[in-house]
Amino acid sequence: MPLCSNFIRELPVPDACVWRDSPIDGLLNITRGEKVVLIRVVVLRDYRSLSEYAAGLVGQRIMRKPAAVLGLASGSTPLGLYRELIGMVKEKRIDLGQVVTFNLDEYYPIDRESSQSYHYFMRHNFWEPAGIPPERAHIPAGKVDDIAASCLDYERQIRRAGGIDLQILGIGVNGHIGFNEPGDELIRKTHLAALSPETIESNSRFFETAADVPRMAISMGMGTIMKAREILLLASGSSKAAAIKEAVKGELSTMVPASLLQLHPRVTVLLDREAARDLG
Repeated sequence: MPLCSNFIRELPVPDACVWRDSPIDGLLNITRGEKVVLIRVVVLRDYRSLSEYAAGLVGQRIMRKPAAVLGLASGSTPLGLYRELIGMVKEKRIDLGQVVTFNLDEYYPIDRESSQSYHYFMRHNFWEPAGIPPERAHIPAGKVDDIAASCLDYERQIRRAGGIDLQILGIGVNGHIGFNEPGDELIRKTHLAALSPETIESNSRFFETAADVPRMAISMGMGTIMKAREILLLASGSSKAAAIKEAVKGELSTMVPASLLQLHPRVTVLLDREAARDLG
């Protein structure tokens, strides 16, 4: 499998990784010569427990920094986290009115008011019920004339906000994050991406038929994701088990985009038991 491509060249890519169990439960060590990088892996009983635990972590970060910049994932896995955060807002345990959010991706082409768009999904399932002002919630434009200019502008908006403090991620069955699909190369910055057949098939459950699933999307690039100060990856269900094993214990490879998270200094991986079943 091809190792990390040019976009990640500035990061320390090891010639070989040797895995061993850590005596500290929940931590996996990657030994790279003299350097040991810890990846925190937390296995929860079920999806509800995972969502509650994730909300506790995110809530702590917001209490420390009320105007935190959050990178958000769309899709079904983080939905429980968002519902838990909404509950915390209603109970007045946290206030999300000052946070700034940037979503990972959006289908292309798609109208933002389409019920299948991620803009519609986020507005109804998180932004509005959580009390996040519209001007503080950002997502790539799914219908623009100049895609390249729109992608550059999204990168500028992230930089103007001071960068992402905490990036929330899901993972695809093929190891993609955002819509950074497996391939010989990965793109660093926000870009127009072609969806893989596996992703189209997986996402078809949200549409009437697989033929209705858009074939393209605008996605943050791997370089943009890796610049986040902290990353929280969530995975639930047995369908994600193989991808999690490759991402957490496998070789660094652009064919498993999530494996590049091994290079990030602050990553927490939250799993339910089914998603963790292949970790041993």
